[in-house]
Amino acid sequence: MAKCKLSGSSRQCGHRVSHAKNRRKHVFKANIQSRRIFVPSENKYVRVNVSTRVLRTLDKLGLEATLKKYNLTLKDITA
Repeated sequence: MAKCKLSGSSRQCGHRVSHAKNRRKHVFKANIQSRRIFVPSENKYVRVNVSTRVLRTLDKLGLEATLKKYNLTLKDITA
């Protein structure tokens, strides 16, 4: 099961509901991407599985601010 290293988002369970209100079980999978992210403080790249929502946050804030937002350290995401 794929899981985002920063936000922790993964799959969710629910139902597909037809117009007649018939319910079938369904799994909503998170959009997880594997990305190489540059760490300026260490001057190296780190490969991390992140959701596309977190990628937008990384583009906007940068890595250090995003780690601070989710109360994580660099060791937490590389381990």
